[in-house]
Order: sequence, then structure tokens, then C-alpha cells
Amino acid sequence: MQNPYIITISSEKGGVGKTTLATNLAIYLKALNEELPVTLFSFDNHFSVDRMFRIGKNPVRSDVGGLFTGNRPEELLEVGEYGVQFIPSNRRLEELPEVREAGYDRLARTLASGALQGIVIIDTRPTLDILTRNALYAADRVIIPVKDAPSLENCKNLYDFCESQGISKRALRLLPCLIDSRIRYKGPFTDAYQLLKAYAINRGYHCMEGYIAKSPKVESLNTNPEGRIYPILTHGRGTNVHLQFSHLARQVLLAAKDCKRHRIGEVRQRLIVQKQQREQALKQRREHMAPNCLICGGPLLEQKKEASAAFYCETSDGRISGLLEETCFSDLVFRYFYRSQKEIAPSNPLRELFRESAQRSYFVMRMPAASNGFEKSSIAFHRFDDEGLEISQKTIDIKEFKSRFLVREKTKLYRLLEATVLAEQVADNSFLLIRRVDSAAASGMLLDEHREAFQQTMIGVTNKLR
Repeated sequence: MQNPYIITISSEKGGVGKTTLATNLAIYLKALNEELPVTLFSFDNHFSVDRMFRIGKNPVRSDVGGLFTGNRPEELLEVGEYGVQFIPSNRRLEELPEVREAGYDRLARTLASGALQGIVIIDTRPTLDILTRNALYAADRVIIPVKDAPSLENCKNLYDFCESQGISKRALRLLPCLIDSRIRYKGPFTDAYQLLKAYAINRGYHCMEGYIAKSPKVESLNTNPEGRIYPILTHGRGTNVHLQFSHLARQVLLAAKDCKRHRIGEVRQRLIVQKQQREQALKQRREHMAPNCLICGGPLLEQKKEASAAFYCETSDGRISGLLEETCFSDLVFRYFYRSQKEIAPSNPLRELFRESAQRSYFVMRMPAASNGFEKSSIAFHRFDDEGLEISQKTIDIKEFKSRFLVREKTKLYRLLEATVLAEQVADNSFLLIRRVDSAAASGMLLDEHREAFQQTMIGVTNKLR
């Protein structure tokens, strides 16, 4: 699959021409190569992209929010004016929970999972928020428009972020924009372009070749009675800005052709490796998972009776995991930890009460540190809530066999311990963590997306029991 070349237009200072640069660059690139797919979207909420490229007044089916909510990018595209593809904007993008909770690589992972090709241009807001950081992280080239010394000073934050993420500074290029060529200076730097470029080079920044001039004609293309935004290519051909954009587009096109290592390609490869690692880890966890109920020995996974399994358990060293039938574990708790002398009937309200409370609890079985081998004669039973706070704790004696004349049948509690914390392959001082799960897919606890809370609780309990 061919990787897209990602260009991010970014500056922490407003009014430097980011959106004008992004929209017109897309059109000039398409004009240079009509076969080249060019895609544009904006994280700003001014809807300039939509106003320039939307054809007709068809209702919007999707928008850039889909890049953070699980949609493939090609599903969000609209074919716009001048042959440019665009993704509609979203006025309240930052309010989406998926955006607020996103990591810096969320956009890159979405683009890596999609099938976009050619050149993708991302217009950003004048702030280094989570959306801008995502756009920077995904970029092969970051073009930073600067029009004066203050906007040049703001570049430092963009460079610092890229450096913190291991992104080469060579990917960033400054582009002097809105330069008034009528202003002249005395000395070695005779105009604003030369002065800004000298400042940039002195600070170790790289620059694009040339600049974009300030032009009343170009500024008028954004304000007209029709409420449209017109491109420079069709309405500003008589200006120097037209020539400057043509030169800029050629630079970008050559850079895209010469790019050997695409950022999205690197992210895609990393995702493939991570997927392989997850699959290998899942395979190992399945190999460590017992196919039968660890209390009664009844088949669960092999006979597709998983629906009767309501509890998942795992030793703290991760070497043994398994499922427990609901009745087996609840009977064990009532008999050994609640000291119930009578069997609790299935219709007894106590069972329903326990079932409900167990959904918000973790259970821990731990051998006292002083015990060892088969001399272990007691076990500590802990109950924690979802926040990891201990609710109760009880220590009881262990009996290997039931107290019946001429009968040598092992107790349910001992069978569970023997299969887990007393097993030969389990590390000393390990404990057993038990969690009620959805009986329809109890073994789903082995999947990464379901294990995070369980593993966090395992770590918290380990720290508390030290």
C-alpha cells in the first residue's frame, strides 16, 4: 500500500495565513498533477475549507471528528471543487470525548489504518492543543508560516514538541508569509523576507525557498458579496502571489516524490509489529488458561459452555488463569468465607445480592508469607472495590479433605488453591485475583482491551499486600 505524504500547516500565532496557505497549496498541487490525489482537512472551526471546496448544498454526512471516533479516513471524504478531496469541518471538535482523551498518535494511527494516498494537507488552529499535536505527530513536512518576529518566536514550542516526540527538525520548514515587499531596510537585509530568513537561520531553523507576499487582491478573495472564498489560481493569476504559490507547490511536489520514509508508513509498520506482539501474548495467555472450571473440573471452553462461567481468575505471576462457574465460586464463598452451614438455594435473595455486589468487586486469595509447601494451613481472603480499596479481609484454615468418614474427597477450596497458588509452576508468594465477568464471553478477559483495568488492579493489590 502506498503511503500518503502528510503536510501540516501550523503556527501558534493567528493571522499569519495558515488557511490561505493550506487551501491554495492543495489547488496548486492538483493543478501540477491532475492524477495526484490531494486531500485537505482542517481542525480549525472557521469552515473556510468547506466554503471553498463544497459542491452544492448536500447535507454533511461526516466530518473530521470521525478521524478520532473510529472511522476510516476514506469513509469521510467528499470530492470538492478543483478535484481536491476534503473532509468537512466540525465546529465542536474539541468537545468530543475521543478528542479530549486522544494520545498524540491517534490521528497517525487512523491514517495508517486507512487507504489515503497522494498528498494530505492538514490545517491547524493557532494553538498547540491536542489536535495540533496530532497533526504534527503525523506529518512528513510541517510548514510554519511566519510574518513577523513574534510569530517567529512562537516556533520554538512547535520545535520543542517535535523534538520530544523524536521527530526530526528537518521535517519543519518556515515560510515567510504576508510579506509587504514595499517596506525596505538599510543594511545587509533590505526587506522583511531577508530579515525573517536571517532570524530563522540564526536560530537553527530551516526555511522553504521563497515567500508569500502580502496582496490586497488576494485578501479580497476571502471577502465578497457571494460569501465564497476564491482560489488564487483562478482569481489571482495577475499577482506575484500566484507565481510564489506555483514555486511553493513545485517544492512540495518534489519533496513528496523524494520522500523515502513516510511517517504514516513508519506508524503502520509499528502497528503491525504491535498487533503481532498482542497476538503472541494472547496466544500465550490462552495456553496458560485452564479449559475446565478450576473448582469442579467441569468443561467450559472445550465444550463451549462458557456461558456458565461468571468469574475469571489469574495468579499474580500470570502463569495460570482460568474460569470459574458462578455456582461453584458463590458456593465456595458462602461455605468457607461467610461460614454458611447450610446450602444456599438458587432462589435465595442472598445469591442475587452477592451477584450484584460481585460486579463491583475484586477477590483475592493469598497464602500467608510464613507458610510454605504443603504445610500451608490458612489462607487470607480479601475483597476490594473497583477503585482498589480494601472492603474486607478474613483468614481461614485450609482443609484438604472433607470431614467425612471413609471418604477422601478434596474440598472445593483446596481444589481451587491446588490448581492455582499451590501449583508447582506458580511463583512463591503469588496470590489469586478473581473478577466477575460477562458470562457471554468470559474468556474475553484475555484480550488487551479488557485486561487494562484487571492488570491495574493486580498492580495495586500487589503493592498493598507487600
